[in-house]
Amino acid sequence: MTNPPHARPQQASRNQIPTQARQEAPAAPVQPTAEQPRPTGWLGWVLFAGIGMMILGCFQAFMGLVAIFNTDFFLVTASGLAVPVNYTAWGWVHLVLGVVVFLAGAAVMAGKTWGRVVGICLAALQALVNFAYLPAYPIWSAIVIAVDVLVIYALAVHGREMKAFTAGDL
Repeated sequence: MTNPPHARPQQASRNQIPTQARQEAPAAPVQPTAEQPRPTGWLGWVLFAGIGMMILGCFQAFMGLVAIFNTDFFLVTASGLAVPVNYTAWGWVHLVLGVVVFLAGAAVMAGKTWGRVVGICLAALQALVNFAYLPAYPIWSAIVIAVDVLVIYALAVHGREMKAFTAGDL
């Protein structure tokens, strides 16, 4: 004889549970997170830009001091410059620009976004000032212009990686 169906306990299978009872708790909404950039091998370019800005800022300030205190040092007279201004005025421009470039380089090394933006602008300005100063000190001005172009490239293309490096996410 067989036991009646009500006498034996039924095993509930997953397929027998109604759909509403099977619903799981709603998943937490996925919130997008702003992922920090990961530093790559190109981080060296940004370090080059920051250190280069600090060194060029010092050299630019020394060039300004030379122009202020020793106007006979240069190859041409002030009237032979692209912008005919006396060397004392050029000296002050170079001195102030050098100090500001040095400080922006320190901000780039600290991973500050504003330092990167200011660094690009100052490197472009420094290149223009040295282009106008080219007749007075041609070799040095050409070197500064070339390094400024490299600094602009490094900060514009790879500057974001410095933030991840300074945050310690290596």
